[in-house]
Order: sequence, then structure tokens, then C-alpha cells
Amino acid sequence: MTINKFTDLEVWKEAHKLTLLIYKITQNFPKSEIYGLTSQLRRAAVSIESCIAEGFCRFHYKERLNFYYDSRGSIGEVQSQIIDAKDLKFINEEEFKQVFDQAEKIGIILGGLIRSTENLSNK
Repeated sequence: MTINKFTDLEVWKEAHKLTLLIYKITQNFPKSEIYGLTSQLRRAAVSIESCIAEGFCRFHYKERLNFYYDSRGSIGEVQSQIIDAKDLKFINEEEFKQVFDQAEKIGIILGGLIRSTENLSNK
């Protein structure tokens, strides 16, 4: 398969799934969290897929890498915040596992994209 645009990337597709999942789950968070954990989780999830998209659209490999690294950082944010949500009893164990595992999956795929981009930037 030829990759012509960021939406062709498997990692972006998986990150988009995570964003939709986060939005669905956070709809049930307490209203008092609208400017707290709800907002933080949503922004971190959107950041994962947005940084992948922006990096892909950059011309130079080193620029791409900066955005892919930022995306990886946002994965950590989502995982940390979803632990908070579970510990605060905003979500159940199944919802926690769904989000955490999806973030892990994205991290693995993103790691491969980072490695291949690093290889291209060193040529």
C-alpha cells in the first residue's frame, strides 16, 4: 500500500480511534471535570493524532521526528491521566484497559515510524 497522506498511516488511524474512544468515555465524567481531566484527556488524545499528521506533512525528516516525538509524549500524558480517571472512579477497569491498551498499541506502531524516519534522516 502506498502512503500518500497522513490518513493512510496505520498509526494515525489507531490514534484517531483513541481520540474517539476518549471523547466517548469522558462524556460520562463529572461535569466539575469539564475544565480538568476531561479537557486534559481530550487535548492529549487529539495531540497524538495531530502531531502525527503535522509531522507527516513536514518536508524534512528531522522536522517530522520532532512531531513524532511530541506525539509519543502525548501518549504518556493519556496513559497517566487515564490512571487518574480510574483511581478517581470516573471509569471502570474495562474502560481503563481499552484506553491504556490502545495507547500502548499506538506507541508500538509510532516507535516503528520513528525508527524508520530516523534511518531516513541519517542517510
